[in-house]
Amino acid sequence: MSIHLERDLDGLHRDILHMCAMVEEIIHLAVDGLRSPGLELAKELAETDDEIDAMDVQIEDACLKILALHQPVAIDLRRIATVLKISGELERVADLGVSIAERSAGLVGCGEVVVSDKLQDMSLLALEMLHRSIDCYVELDSQSAREILAQDAAVDRLNSELISELHEVMRSSPLLVEPALHMFSATRHIERVADHATNIAEDVVFMVEGVIIRHRADFRAIPL
Repeated sequence: MSIHLERDLDGLHRDILHMCAMVEEIIHLAVDGLRSPGLELAKELAETDDEIDAMDVQIEDACLKILALHQPVAIDLRRIATVLKISGELERVADLGVSIAERSAGLVGCGEVVVSDKLQDMSLLALEMLHRSIDCYVELDSQSAREILAQDAAVDRLNSELISELHEVMRSSPLLVEPALHMFSATRHIERVADHATNIAEDVVFMVEGVIIRHRADFRAIPL
């Protein structure tokens, strides 16, 4: 690898890490906002989302320039392809954070809303998956990336439990149907965060091993 290519790849690493930190903060703030609904949070996060959109475009532009200037091969080529995918996944996670904040805004005027501890557990697990998937990218750790794939089932389970609880709330009190629907949407958005983290982990496996495991249950298994 030339010193110029190494320098440009290091720049991509820094950009992805910065982008991920911003995205994680959006999700944290959005989920916390469900406990204290307000109208301003969605606007604030939408402005941050605009910055993340710009970063996504900047990273894509940097990747295309590296491809044109350095014509990388093997793992360097796969790394750049992976960065392009990761940037897109993070941009979509940021969009989900804004959507969660919009659900929080919808809860204003709905009275006291009880947020299940499972929702917090689910969001923390989804964010842990996201953070670990980026760590796996930086460390070229496909083994840990495969372990992240197994965590998605735990998030799906929490999602199902929360949806069942919300169905019961709506059946028991018609007055709570509207806030329960907002919470239902927020829950699904958090579940999607874990899906995007899973996608990143799959991309890391491709980057390191050169194997596409997306939609392939036999290849997703953690090797012994």
